[in-house]
Amino acid sequence: MHGDDQVALRLVTWNVAGRVTRQPEQAAAVASLRADVVALQEVTARTLPMWRAALAEAGYAACEATLDAPASVAPGRRRLGVLLAAREPLERLAPPRDVPWPERVLCCRLGTVEVVNLHSPIAPAPELAKVRTHEAVAAYLAGGSRGPRILCGDLNTPRRELPDGDVMTFAFTSAGRLRPARGERWDRAERALVWGLRQQGWVDAYRALHGYGARDASWTFTDDRGGWRLDHVLVEGLRPVASAYAHEWRRHGLSDHSALVVELARAQTGSP
Repeated sequence: MHGDDQVALRLVTWNVAGRVTRQPEQAAAVASLRADVVALQEVTARTLPMWRAALAEAGYAACEATLDAPASVAPGRRRLGVLLAAREPLERLAPPRDVPWPERVLCCRLGTVEVVNLHSPIAPAPELAKVRTHEAVAAYLAGGSRGPRILCGDLNTPRRELPDGDVMTFAFTSAGRLRPARGERWDRAERALVWGLRQQGWVDAYRALHGYGARDASWTFTDDRGGWRLDHVLVEGLRPVASAYAHEWRRHGLSDHSALVVELARAQTGSP
């Protein structure tokens, strides 16, 4: 994969916000990273052909997208898909069972590494779509290791990260009170990925290198006021070597999300 002996894989994950007029600039920014894997969220039927062409020109021979396969979308809901591209062949895998919006999650294998690209629904989504998505993906990733794995994307959680690594989910108000309309199931579902996977030995690629001292929101209100770190890369069987958010892309209006760029090495096993 990547030429650096220490780095097994360089990945960028980015919610590109379905933007059409800025797509050429987005594609140029992504190409400049020379990543091995590109994971995009909020790709639309209109921008998908644009992304395919741009990524192919940049040397990504493989490209899989959820919008390739027909998916039933409720009337009035915007159809937003996810995409994975790589310089080497991708093997598309069966998606998690019981995901309510199948166009929001894509599983592929790149060599021995499994990559899961997820765009979680937002909290107001009907029929507990957010809760059910997190539950389904957590169940898919649970259990013993199947080899190196990556979960990346816009997970739309947490509300707050605490200095000890714990999290507060959007089941709670900003004042820290559990919302009766959401309750404990909602809290468990959101925690299952950004906190629960770490209890099973997964590693948060950004926090493992930078700690929990900085907020570093990947989605903010105007002029970087407030916001949350919604975009993540969690890994199992891989070791983060570098990790940084491309905040300037967001600040320049290319998207309302910052991209996250990580470099990963094979996890060290046994005694030195």
